[in-house]
Amino acid sequence: MDVKDALNARRAYRAFDPVEISDNIIKELADAASLAPSCFNNQPAKLIFVKNKEQLEKTMTALNKGNEWAYKDSMIIAVLAKKDFDCVIKDRLYYLFDTGIAVGNLLLRAVELGLAAHPIAGYSPEKTKEALSIPDEFEVVTLINVGKKGNDMSALSDWQKEQENNRPARLPAENRYSIDRYDEKLNVRPAR
Repeated sequence: MDVKDALNARRAYRAFDPVEISDNIIKELADAASLAPSCFNNQPAKLIFVKNKEQLEKTMTALNKGNEWAYKDSMIIAVLAKKDFDCVIKDRLYYLFDTGIAVGNLLLRAVELGLAAHPIAGYSPEKTKEALSIPDEFEVVTLINVGKKGNDMSALSDWQKEQENNRPARLPAENRYSIDRYDEKLNVRPAR
């Protein structure tokens, strides 16, 4: 699979089937994240791979209502970062940007490995820290739900089912980029 194929295949699926998560899969995902560029190679992204059944259940208590579909996860990856672990140049903080690049690498490698990996914002950082014994100075940037793409959509809302069956529309090119200078057409958000 080349990068373009992985980009086109990557989706934020919610209908998961269980999949065996081996230590080798974890290493592959962690290695992909580690290859991401970061300011002065600081590598601020830290990952906690949660696959033990009891620990998964404990971590799932941090999920917000509406994320019940994630109860079928085979693994959750907690993505952490700490501002002090990356460049701070004047008022520019790089740790979230650099962590995002690492997550992008991880997501594409997951696609290559035949996994569905869905990063979410619907969780409690405090409950996640408690469940995983994460020190306060770390920020929980996202949780990534991992499984195998499944067909059982009984845990999904109607809106989620629509998203599952059809890739959400992307903004038209004129609303995504401009050349040589800012264009007011960039000041557009996707319709919801």
